[in-house]
Amino acid sequence: MLRLENCKIQNGAFALSADLCVERGQSVAVIGPSGAGKSTLIEAIAGFRDLTQGRMTWDKQNITNAAPGQRSIAMLFQDGNLFPHLTATQNVSLGITHSKRLTADQTQAVTAALTRVGLSDLGNRKPAELSGGQQSRVALARVLVQRKDLLLLDEPFAALGPALKAEMLDLVAELVAETGTTLMMVSHDPEDARRITDQAILVADGMAHPPAPTQALLDNPPEALRAYLG
Repeated sequence: MLRLENCKIQNGAFALSADLCVERGQSVAVIGPSGAGKSTLIEAIAGFRDLTQGRMTWDKQNITNAAPGQRSIAMLFQDGNLFPHLTATQNVSLGITHSKRLTADQTQAVTAALTRVGLSDLGNRKPAELSGGQQSRVALARVLVQRKDLLLLDEPFAALGPALKAEMLDLVAELVAETGTTLMMVSHDPEDARRITDQAILVADGMAHPPAPTQALLDNPPEALRAYLG
């Protein structure tokens, strides 16, 4: 379980409060108006922003001051963060090690991850030789080999067309179901949230609210969310 206890996160002049829990294995959307602090919340959970107040735990282990690499958390950013001079295989291998030489087990894990995301024949291609959707699959494969307990998505598929984005979301849903990974996904699109999450955290008016059922929250949104959804 992820627990944020009486937390405050500072981002410049902006402050976000959070007191909530996310159960292990849940798929949770993080929704709310633009600029409300959705990315600020997951950046703090990943360890890229410090708490100015409160305590954060994962499975009862205090991770409040843990560095990002010490947390059992993987994060997919909006741009995918692929290295253009490396092949798909090399980009994925960075999820395991920065060494150019992989062990047999590491090589097998990278190959299996590329196969799982449908890129078994494209490992030698560099990002510029791949489509946008294929690049997203490489970034997802790199997350997959990390074998972390919690996956954070900061709209990594926002630049994709509707059909391809839906395909990637469905793939994410399959992967987290297979591995039991907990998912938190920032979304500006309520249909994305409906598609693959059961719970949703509303971020609005300087507060990240405890998770509520996604369908119920979007069908009967509070005023702050209603104004955003239109």
